[in-house]
Amino acid sequence: MNEWHEVGDRVYVRRHESYDMNVGLVVGDGHCLVLDTRSSHREAADLIEAVRRITAAPWTVVNSHSHFDHYFGNALFRPAEIWGHVRCAEEIDEYGERHRAGMIEGEPERREEFEEVTIVPPDHTFAVAADLDIGGRIVHLRHFGLGHSSNDVVAHVPDAGVVFAGDLVEEGAPPAFGDSYPLDWPGTTAAMLDELPEQVIVPGHGAVVDRAFVRAQHDELALVAELAKRAHVEGLRDVIKLFPYPEEVTKQAIARTFRQLDA
Repeated sequence: MNEWHEVGDRVYVRRHESYDMNVGLVVGDGHCLVLDTRSSHREAADLIEAVRRITAAPWTVVNSHSHFDHYFGNALFRPAEIWGHVRCAEEIDEYGERHRAGMIEGEPERREEFEEVTIVPPDHTFAVAADLDIGGRIVHLRHFGLGHSSNDVVAHVPDAGVVFAGDLVEEGAPPAFGDSYPLDWPGTTAAMLDELPEQVIVPGHGAVVDRAFVRAQHDELALVAELAKRAHVEGLRDVIKLFPYPEEVTKQAIARTFRQLDA
């Protein structure tokens, strides 16, 4: 971990022990793209040092979504452009300080580290699609729909055959449902698979995977959505044991599904 691995032509993944999180790096001619900035200024400084071992080129940043571990490092990459979905910027503006407080409560040993963070949302946003020219290489940013969050961004590097899926895909642990949209997530993942033919798919956390892995996770997410809808009608007692994930994850998925259905 904590080393760059080239998964396509001048496309790198750095997997970190902290949250088992992946950061992406796309290197073009005289410019580069950094995908996600980690969970603090200290972690971002470590990331910047690692990027500079690969390239001295200026960068553009993309936030895959509005969860703290993907954007708390943004300030250290300024004055670069920071791209994200429009709701990513809105949610960071609205909830950034709440994210900080929640992390200080959850990990009090890192209080000083989190208090150092300057909350910086993306300053370049889009709703459905955007194309970035990264030193002569085009990187497509797409929002395929609701899923792990309201604002998941997929970064597609077609000339390298690589897709950065963010937390729409999770390897090594069950998908995280904390503020997810379980009824939509399967369709969003299916849309990504249908539109993007690449075999190399980088999840937000865990090992790099292929289409077969994502398809299998899609099927699990679809099962979760169907079982949660059934539980909404029939009750949990006879249904909860059928879910593919541990009880704590299952209850979170059910709660989020009920919230969608009740809305």
